[in-house]
Amino acid sequence: MSNEYDVVVLGGGTGGYVAAIRASQLGMKVAVVEKDRLGGTCLHRGCIPSKALLRSAEVYHTLKNGAYYGVEAGDIGINFVRMQERKQEIVNQLHKGVQHLMKQGKIDVYEGTGRIMGPSIFSPQAGAVNVEYKNGESEILVPKFVLIATGSRPRTLPGLTIDKETVITSDEALELTELPKSVLIVGGGVIGIEWASLFNDLGVEVEIVEYADRILPLEDEEISKEMTRLLKKRKIKVHTGAKVLPETLARSEGNATIKAEQNGKEMVFTAEKILVSVGRQANIEDIGLNNVEAQVENGYIKVNEMFQTGESHIYAIGDVIGGLQLAHVASHEGIVAVEHMAGQKPHPIDYTMVPKCTYSRPEVANVGLTEAEAKAQGYSVKTGKFNFRAIGKALVYGEYDGFVKLVVDEKTNDVLGVHMIGPHVTDLIAEGALARVLDATPWEIAHTIHPHPTLSEIMGEAALAVDGKAIHS
Repeated sequence: MSNEYDVVVLGGGTGGYVAAIRASQLGMKVAVVEKDRLGGTCLHRGCIPSKALLRSAEVYHTLKNGAYYGVEAGDIGINFVRMQERKQEIVNQLHKGVQHLMKQGKIDVYEGTGRIMGPSIFSPQAGAVNVEYKNGESEILVPKFVLIATGSRPRTLPGLTIDKETVITSDEALELTELPKSVLIVGGGVIGIEWASLFNDLGVEVEIVEYADRILPLEDEEISKEMTRLLKKRKIKVHTGAKVLPETLARSEGNATIKAEQNGKEMVFTAEKILVSVGRQANIEDIGLNNVEAQVENGYIKVNEMFQTGESHIYAIGDVIGGLQLAHVASHEGIVAVEHMAGQKPHPIDYTMVPKCTYSRPEVANVGLTEAEAKAQGYSVKTGKFNFRAIGKALVYGEYDGFVKLVVDEKTNDVLGVHMIGPHVTDLIAEGALARVLDATPWEIAHTIHPHPTLSEIMGEAALAVDGKAIHS
């Protein structure tokens, strides 16, 4: 038996289900094949559950410091089991929402493992999808187009075996039933910094080991320096330029010990848990890529600007193609791909327009080029920087560390990049993203009236600071 579709989406994560919805809106008959749960990593093992726990940690931190606000709450404790329950309640609610969207869009969902087939009796061209169910049965789907959106999983280091007990990834960290006394985080990128912030706020002793010469190495250098300063202020130990020696891993009495090399010297770290946070790798194994003309480079599927593989009717989006492995990026890639399938002419994605966020305390966000990247690309730049300490709402809020920095083309006066560290900057960055899309100038941002008192005022002040005209500096 076979079922014919206009498009079959392999993977029901954020990129996959958003693409399916858009395809349905365009009048296409759509199926999604998902071997786990709709919503994928973002909903079940990433964005949503980690931010739910981060919010609980933030509330605990605020309550502990209630006296500063004139609020005396008595003894404050942590109910980690309840934190996990709340996290799961949010995930379950959103999961039901995605399931409803599939029904609303008349999108067929197949709960099984999908593999792309080569030319066969079911279809003269490659692209039929064999869906294998857990009970051993299978079913063939025959689409005009295939969209690969199988996502990614945590990357590990050679010799650093994940035992899910003492050595874990973010997947296992999200399922902890009790807080460890100490955690060593291998990797100081976005995920590592978020977990460091979360654990620290919950009273866990935290150390970070980062191979690069600074944490958050993809951020503007000033942002990285400020985050390092603030983490150390919170008694989080940060070691950069340190190469972990995985073959030195040892376990004993509920702890794990590992060695790292820094400037030719060997360091020894011992913690109850080692959280490996060194990026993510694409889920491209056992999905039938060997049956089609799809190239793989450096572990990722190669695509063109419309997300077509070597087979023009087979597309791929999201983490499996590398680049910016972010849920909102996968969603937009999926929309572009299915609109292209439908014969429309979508604009290619300009990845310098994509906002990126780190949900630590304080938060970090950016869009566009860093100062170093702009200079490396030949721009003559000027910058404007303004501190949250001079923003009334930040003082009222009680979180006033950090700043906003604008990177501007000196010749055209266009904003090339916006970089933020401070309270709620993951919300504020949307204005920076809009400025990039509209080729805004600092003058235009500065003359946009920002309400007072709000955190958003910092954008106007930073824009004025580009030409030395900030009012409150």
